[in-house]
Amino acid sequence: MDKLRALETFVAIVEQGSLTAAADALDSSLPAVVRQLAGLEGQLGVRLLNRTTRRLSLTEEGRLYLERARRVLADVDEADRSVSLRQAEPSGLLSVTAPVLFGHMHVAPAIARFLQRYPQMQVNLVLLDRVVDLIQEGHDVGVRIAQLADSTLVAQPVGDVRRVVAASPEWLRRHGTPRHPRELAKVNCILGNEGRQWRFIEGGKPLTVAVQGNFECNLGAPLLEACALGLGPSRFLSYQVAPYVRDKRLRVVLAAFEEPARQVSIVYPSARLLPLRTRVFIEWLKQELSATLQPLPPAARQPSA
Repeated sequence: MDKLRALETFVAIVEQGSLTAAADALDSSLPAVVRQLAGLEGQLGVRLLNRTTRRLSLTEEGRLYLERARRVLADVDEADRSVSLRQAEPSGLLSVTAPVLFGHMHVAPAIARFLQRYPQMQVNLVLLDRVVDLIQEGHDVGVRIAQLADSTLVAQPVGDVRRVVAASPEWLRRHGTPRHPRELAKVNCILGNEGRQWRFIEGGKPLTVAVQGNFECNLGAPLLEACALGLGPSRFLSYQVAPYVRDKRLRVVLAAFEEPARQVSIVYPSARLLPLRTRVFIEWLKQELSATLQPLPPAARQPSA
């Protein structure tokens, strides 16, 4: 039995939702797909899929094996790409989606440099602050800042971001540096999409602080400017505040109470059979975003009690 082919068949069955659809996707026959699956299960000595006349479902062993099978196939693809991408010149159209501010700050510049390097390419960038269904909405690649619940997508982690509280040095001189999140309830805060209930972690347990303020906006850029002007503290993702921290216009406070970091990933529907243009773009974006998502410098972070 060709073990690599059997792994491809198993993953295709899960991703396509049926044996027949997997056969079509693999340009194979239904009997061949059935034989590959039966041979793989026989070799492993476990059932990977529960099969009825109406549906397929993963067994617990199948779920665990699926993760490893995808990893193996991705590693093989990576080995192939490391050689072929050096000699290829991609062309064609790609549709890419990303969160609005992150896309504006980091994805769009990376795409511009990509197009300078590969002038035969075209990229349509769609910036949306919601979880986009790549397949249903016709996108080739997406950038997500969240835990991924969709097991049909392949994810390439490129870094993480934290939700931080920041204030201007001038505001901190006037009001003092807050040492506990509850102190924020007593000052004028700048309000964004998180609303008036700011979440923290204290001693491993959730802590919510009700805040108030005289300026509220649903976009990050105006909030950053208002915060840098000294109107009050506000909440941002670390990548949003990073340029202001580097320019010493903002400082991060209450670091000891931050929630766990959020993973930033490049996502796409399949690790196999991707067009050359998609594979080249994913590799480019991985390098660009990995270099961009560096931690905030320690000097930018105020100590917290």
